[in-house]
Amino acid sequence: MLFINTRPQDRAEKLSHTLRMAQVPVLDLPLLELVARPWSVALAELYQQLLAAQVIVVVSPTAVQVGMDYLRQAEISLDELQQIQWIAVGETTAQALAAYGIAAEIPLVETSEGMLQLPMLKSMNAGTCIAFWRGEGGRPFMMDQLKQQGMHILNFILYERRCPLLTQQNLSNILPLLEQEQQYAMVVSSEASWLNWIKLMQGQNAIIAKGHYFVLGERLYQVVSDYKKNQFACFNVTRLPDLKTDSILQQIVVVQGNT
Repeated sequence: MLFINTRPQDRAEKLSHTLRMAQVPVLDLPLLELVARPWSVALAELYQQLLAAQVIVVVSPTAVQVGMDYLRQAEISLDELQQIQWIAVGETTAQALAAYGIAAEIPLVETSEGMLQLPMLKSMNAGTCIAFWRGEGGRPFMMDQLKQQGMHILNFILYERRCPLLTQQNLSNILPLLEQEQQYAMVVSSEASWLNWIKLMQGQNAIIAKGHYFVLGERLYQVVSDYKKNQFACFNVTRLPDLKTDSILQQIVVVQGNT
């Protein structure tokens, strides 16, 4: 069964290699591209407020890279942020922070809901200043929940997320391939990825129906399930606890065993 790897290009290689070694055919089709926003007066003002924050939530390795680049642009050293507690959405992001000598808390489930369950956040008092290093449209649910709890949020939109131009250009070659497949599996790691997929597949309901979608976390599972219900679509959805290669390979084995 074909596996469509939708992860951004810089994060897809390990998964694709492991699956090919396990004799799983892979189509690399990134649905998200992360592009840094240019340095601006608004970002400069936010970085000056960062010195008052108690927590920084970092949502991706790209947020680490851009966030640190702009920290230097703002002429703020990590020594000035020693009071900060860092939260990473997952292990890959935590590893990116570790390269800067930063130890970050990681949720058991790599989602907004998982991060909200961290004891660090649950014990915070109203008025605590929490900064988010994120991309456009990323983690609004978590920020909204913390705002409702009375937290002061610093919203750093460091990059934009878009469907890669190369993916759009290759669509005419991809559609005939998918039309020949009886079934395929795909990881959906964010709502933005799902929306980009649906937009790409506009008018291709038969192809959408062939998919077995492995989605990250409960909230995204509900988003995809709601689409299935509202569109009277017929496809399979499985909830993933994380994006580890072993977890994904295990689910592929289960699906192949059921077909």
